[in-house]
Amino acid sequence: MNDDALQSEEPAEHLRFWAYLSTLEQVTDAAEPELIREVLADPDQMMAQSAVTRHLDRRAGELHRGPGYEPWVEMMTRTTRGIPFLTQRLREWTLFRAITLRQAWDPDDLLATSNWLQLKTAEGSNTDTLEVLADNGRTKRIRNIARTNLQHQPPALNRKPTSTSLDYCSERPRGGSMG
Repeated sequence: MNDDALQSEEPAEHLRFWAYLSTLEQVTDAAEPELIREVLADPDQMMAQSAVTRHLDRRAGELHRGPGYEPWVEMMTRTTRGIPFLTQRLREWTLFRAITLRQAWDPDDLLATSNWLQLKTAEGSNTDTLEVLADNGRTKRIRNIARTNLQHQPPALNRKPTSTSLDYCSERPRGGSMG
């Protein structure tokens, strides 16, 4: 079977999905918001949002450690306003950035996130997040991964000072920030 025959059998939304991803990979920063709005205007909203989610994940993954992340995420938040899943994903990337850069973050915010972010965080090496997720992660899988990764952490002597470390116990007031 040749490529033309395969393409004619491929559903139209699949072809558009891959075309959108290809175009989004090549878009300039200046043209990015308009292209995302164009993709989100597709009548197949599930496919369109999936393509944009992949793009946002790719871009946030590239940018989250650097100074370019903040202006980009502000622009993308404005661009995706009105689409709760996409704005939530951007908020989760911002929390992931704070955790990765060891900035202040709130354990309750992490516990309120999706399985996607909790799993991504549990696969990391931030001792504070691993402790939170080992005890309170959304799923058994997340808790187990966090516990396993916590066991592979350096001794407590290598941790941040106690004043910023997480004492996650029942006496701890809710809503404290980590930093």
